[in-house]
Amino acid sequence: MSRNRPLGAATVAILKAVQEGHRFGLDVMEATDLPSGTVYPTLARMEARDYLESEWEAAADAKAAGRPRRRYYGVTPDGARALSEALERLGVLAGVTRQAAGPG
Repeated sequence: MSRNRPLGAATVAILKAVQEGHRFGLDVMEATDLPSGTVYPTLARMEARDYLESEWEAAADAKAAGRPRRRYYGVTPDGARALSEALERLGVLAGVTRQAAGPG
């Protein structure tokens, strides 16, 4: 996947959710209303592009909570930069769309 390819809307939503503190897959799914078939592959792709980094929680913590271990994600500096550029691009596109549609 090209590093210069613009980020799609789902990818932007997922990166933004992680940046806002939704750090594991199910939490990202709930924050974005995207299905697991979109969220988990996107998390993996963004980690491969160095836009996200991850770490597994301690097995003892998951066991104490009575659930499987969670993989926690965080946005890297490259990911934050890509997200900022994507949000700026989407904002410009939204402005162009509003102008093309005309007043109210």
